[in-house]
Amino acid sequence: MGLAGCVSGGDKVLVGPDGQPLPQVYKITPAVAQEIPYRFLDSVNSLRGAKALAPLSFNAQLNAAAETHSRDMSVQNRPWHFGSDGSSPLTRVQRVGFTGKLVGELISETYQTELETLSAWMAQDDTRGIIMDPSARLLGLAWYQEPSGKIWWTAVTGA
Repeated sequence: MGLAGCVSGGDKVLVGPDGQPLPQVYKITPAVAQEIPYRFLDSVNSLRGAKALAPLSFNAQLNAAAETHSRDMSVQNRPWHFGSDGSSPLTRVQRVGFTGKLVGELISETYQTELETLSAWMAQDDTRGIIMDPSARLLGLAWYQEPSGKIWWTAVTGA
């Protein structure tokens, strides 16, 4: 007796020479853009809740600092924590009027979704430490997607 796999008539998955699926560009449409922040925040808070940590909430100033840096990394064409003007994460949050404590900044250059990026951050001790820092209470999240599909993600946490 044989079994046949069920295939929905939709998208065809392309595979590479190693037999693994090839990456696909995650296109952030206006509708997707409205959902991203809340999917990310819900996921972060689920992870924090599993460790009995206080949930984070969005902060407009931290969102603004993250947005500035995501665009600037694209201009510089490199993922790093310094702005093209030499600014540090602390300088950027101060520039937007944030008076709290900066806990940390996370950055990524990728073609992946926000949840895949969060997973990558959670896989590393240093970036996981920023997400799971018990003192963190606030979150800023932003991205900039280039026409090629490359996404520059920035998350900033504060207290």
